[in-house]
Amino acid sequence: MSKSSVFLPPSQTRIVTIVAHVDHGKTTLADNLVEHNGIISERLAGTIRYLDSLEEERRRGITMRASAIGLKHSYVAPGAKKQQQAPQDMIIHLLDSPGHTDFSSEVTSSLQCCDGALLVVDAVEGMCARTHQVLREAHVNQLVPILVINKVDRLCTDLCLTATEAYLRLRTLIETVNAASSAMLTSSRHHQDDEQPTGEADETEKGKKQEKQQQATQEQKQQEEEDKEELLWTFDPMKGNVVFASALFGWGFTVPSLARTLFRNKILPLKPMVLRQCLFGDFKYRNEKVLVWKADASTDEVPLFAEYALQPIWNMYEGVAAATSALGLQSELFADGRASLLSSSTGPTSTNGSGNNNASDNHKKITSSTPGMDMVIQAMQSGGTGANIPKSADDIQTILSQTGSNTEEAVLRSLLRRYRPLSDVLLDTVAEICPSPIEAASSARPRALAFVAPPEPSEYFLRMRQAALVCDPSSEGPDVAHVCKFMGASRRHVRDPELNNTNNGEEEQDDNVIMGLARVLCGTLRTGSEYFVMGPKHKAGNVPPKRKIRLYLLMGSDLVRVNEVPAGHLCAIHNLEDLQLKTVTLCDEADGMPLQGFDRGIRPLVKVNVEAVDAADTEILERGLLQLSLADAAVEVTATSKGERILACLGEIHLEQSILDLQQVYCRKKDIQLRVSDPIVEFAETTDWMADKQEDNDFQAFFDDQSPRMRQTTIPPYNEEEGLANARHGRARAVVSGRCAAISVRVVPLASSVYKALKQQSLVGCDDCEEELLRLARALQVFDKNENDADTKLTTDSVFSILCDSLCSIDGNGNAMIESRNLSNGKTVKGVVSEANEVYIAKTSDADSDRKERGENDEENEEEEAVEEKHNEDGLVLNQCSDEHDIVRGRIRQCGFYYSPDAAGTTEKSSADAAALQIWKANLSSAVAGFQLAVRAGPVCEEPIRDILVVLEGFEVAVVPKKDADGKNTADFESATSLSSGMIMSAILSGVRCSMLTRPPRLIEGHLSLTMHATLTGLGPLYAILSRRRGKVVKDDMVEGTDLIEITATLPQAEAFGLAPELFKKTSGQVTAPELNFSHFSRLDEDPFWIPATQEEREDFGEIQQNGDVSTGLDNTALNLIRKVRTRKGLLVDSNRTVVAAEKQRTRKR
Repeated sequence: MSKSSVFLPPSQTRIVTIVAHVDHGKTTLADNLVEHNGIISERLAGTIRYLDSLEEERRRGITMRASAIGLKHSYVAPGAKKQQQAPQDMIIHLLDSPGHTDFSSEVTSSLQCCDGALLVVDAVEGMCARTHQVLREAHVNQLVPILVINKVDRLCTDLCLTATEAYLRLRTLIETVNAASSAMLTSSRHHQDDEQPTGEADETEKGKKQEKQQQATQEQKQQEEEDKEELLWTFDPMKGNVVFASALFGWGFTVPSLARTLFRNKILPLKPMVLRQCLFGDFKYRNEKVLVWKADASTDEVPLFAEYALQPIWNMYEGVAAATSALGLQSELFADGRASLLSSSTGPTSTNGSGNNNASDNHKKITSSTPGMDMVIQAMQSGGTGANIPKSADDIQTILSQTGSNTEEAVLRSLLRRYRPLSDVLLDTVAEICPSPIEAASSARPRALAFVAPPEPSEYFLRMRQAALVCDPSSEGPDVAHVCKFMGASRRHVRDPELNNTNNGEEEQDDNVIMGLARVLCGTLRTGSEYFVMGPKHKAGNVPPKRKIRLYLLMGSDLVRVNEVPAGHLCAIHNLEDLQLKTVTLCDEADGMPLQGFDRGIRPLVKVNVEAVDAADTEILERGLLQLSLADAAVEVTATSKGERILACLGEIHLEQSILDLQQVYCRKKDIQLRVSDPIVEFAETTDWMADKQEDNDFQAFFDDQSPRMRQTTIPPYNEEEGLANARHGRARAVVSGRCAAISVRVVPLASSVYKALKQQSLVGCDDCEEELLRLARALQVFDKNENDADTKLTTDSVFSILCDSLCSIDGNGNAMIESRNLSNGKTVKGVVSEANEVYIAKTSDADSDRKERGENDEENEEEEAVEEKHNEDGLVLNQCSDEHDIVRGRIRQCGFYYSPDAAGTTEKSSADAAALQIWKANLSSAVAGFQLAVRAGPVCEEPIRDILVVLEGFEVAVVPKKDADGKNTADFESATSLSSGMIMSAILSGVRCSMLTRPPRLIEGHLSLTMHATLTGLGPLYAILSRRRGKVVKDDMVEGTDLIEITATLPQAEAFGLAPELFKKTSGQVTAPELNFSHFSRLDEDPFWIPATQEEREDFGEIQQNGDVSTGLDNTALNLIRKVRTRKGLLVDSNRTVVAAEKQRTRKR
């Protein structure tokens, strides 16, 4: 590495990120660290929000995009005297990440490329919902955490606690964080134990002994790793991984740093190693002895931490507040107004009759001689950790004059950041606790920084993995870097004249460029060099694309071009945007492999359709959407078959920012006019048991049920589904195109517990599925009905074993398809031999009645009516060709799902039936494909289907005798018509849709988890709003020490839009903006097509209103949601048609 390089070796580098809940002080904390390097002035630190470069970030006061900056720091190891050891130069790469849940993808990207995490927690609000989430993400990415308890001064100013009370509050807070960490570790270990495969057992004596030794060694190693991990994730002030701070006023300290200061200044005659063990504990120092302190209100004794760590700072706040009041000004520090009492005891108060509202107040300044400042001077003489602590009134006056501090906040900032500087102690803690890139790759983060292993590792891959393991920066070894995310940057902030002067032959140059945030894993990247770029799904052996890159140093919103970047550092890379990948890995040879990474687990909550108002701008919009999806990892852009461009974001604020970026940054045409649809809500379709018809109790009784069909099968547009005439009560006989075959299909509900057991092929962990399994067994008749003790045969294990053996397909949305035992062994398979080479097709009697109404009784009709007709229970006309169909139907009714040859008797198959069975087995894979196609869109509102079980019950196919060489018929049969995959798929699709329509329809809607804080006065309007939006409060707890109530609730996703503005309006700001996260899917137990039928129901719900759209006249939530979805998709809604029957139209006279 050249001496002129701004980069240091990996051993002198740290990469950390700041994570926290929203408004807990991350960006303010970063301002103090930036000011430490002289980038911003002292007066602006904590207020300028230097790393928030977007206009929307400054307007809203929240961070929306993660920003990185490199900081220099001189570090002296603890215990070493500065005269004996020179400070070591360090470079600390700092990433400030958002706290709002709408921008959680930025946090995930930051955690992937960093080695340490500064977990910021508000001392008053404590652990919030987002804090728990970032804590788990940091653990998954194997980061080394440091707890920063911010806003400690609020315990004094807002809650007005004494130093002792504040110590007890801080101790409880640390215990809460440790409890959350312990629960997280326990859950993670249980998850790892469940996923760990079990090896094959060796039955020999020697093998058993070796296996026992290996198991003991493995358990010991695992225990050591668990102890090490538990020590890492236990926050203990004694260890120095807890920082007490106030980022707004720029002060902070750790217990080890304070112990060294107290010993060095001879305030306490205890060595730092001893003092640090009792400083944050229930101990007190009296008569040169350390004694146990007991919390007793009757005594005035205070613990060590309250006396030496907090009380001096409390006195400084009170002194400045007293000085402000002494000038006749109103102090705004303390919520209880104690400043006026303090000023009366420190000196006379200057007043001017009516108070402080005269013009002379603006010229009053706090000086070192103002009454009350003597308390500040005295407090600064004890326990200061800074190097330039003022020791006299003149020193304080000099500082106030240099900084121009004249208000109480400015005075406190100037004095406290010199008394206990936050930047020094925080950067020292990072340098001491966080691992270097070398330590991170080798020991701290081996799983997070591992590469995808190829089937046959090449020599280059082995060298690359070894170089990355030691973070080798030498130019002779492999050069590898990982781009964890892409981001947009304005050309005005890129300090590279060559880039800004290049327009690649285009007439108009983009004002925005796409940069990749990269971490160099080994080697040294160079500007102008070409590297192979590999996506996360790169396969070994494929030749990846090659790109020439440009490198830039990250300095907040500014990007400075550099010639090279060695291993262990962060940088920005240009010229990768055309690959359209979220993350990439760069290698100098094609034999490299990408970094493994982790599943982000982020689910977009808000989807809209975006289109250009002017059709000529469509191409510009598409390019802008591509750039937006590349720059923001959480944005998903999809194009539908109908030409829609769906933009998916994590929340409403994220959506607003994405639309704004799309218009102002990523679309080349300025002020492009866009048309944004209303939010698109994802639903799913399912069904419920027909308990009133004994479906889940008596198989044959339900099969013979003669009750009328469901109402939705009689009203348009649902009654126009093709094949609906051959469906009834969840069963359908799907006829293949050309009438050459027919498949009997049944649809029943599938409980989530049963689905989980089928998915994992085991009942372990599914203890609650026994009742649902037996219910499903009774509905399908998964037992031998001829056995005398059938109930004893109906056991959970036997039923589950039969279902697993019959499983054909199972998807990821709770759906499965099984093949009936009677179908698989040919019991319900028939080969039909007919002159027309067709299977039996029934004609409905309804068609005959319609024909008679139309007066079409001609001679042919009379001849047909003279033929003796036979009707079955479904109103279908049976003719002489229905024998095979009747046989299949009768066997399904008699045997159900399960068939026992011993009990039911064996029946030899004919040659035609045997041929039909072979035809079915050959087309079973096509039936599976048809099932997968069918569950993509349901018949009610074309939404995906969830939680159903498709049962294949019977198969009929038209067959003809095979011809020999002479053209004569043989004893074997073959299909009369060649069955293609598309024909079977279409039949299964039609059968599933018709079966769903003849069952009770239900909607499944997504639910969001809400977390918010409210005052007591805001609870009433809050509960009213949640109740009107069908929300449900899960938990409401009082936040200790405040008047706030933390509320956790669930809310349907369709009701969540516009919730925050309504809460602010109806509660007058008494409720905070809710944190929204996807929680679960839940079935809406409401029949969308139910109408009052009995007199009692009409009295309760009212008469049906016929408004031309077959409306129920009721407040039916499910029906309203279905209509909205169908309207959005351009589908026919109920019977809203211009013309239903033209011959029935008539006009009225005026």
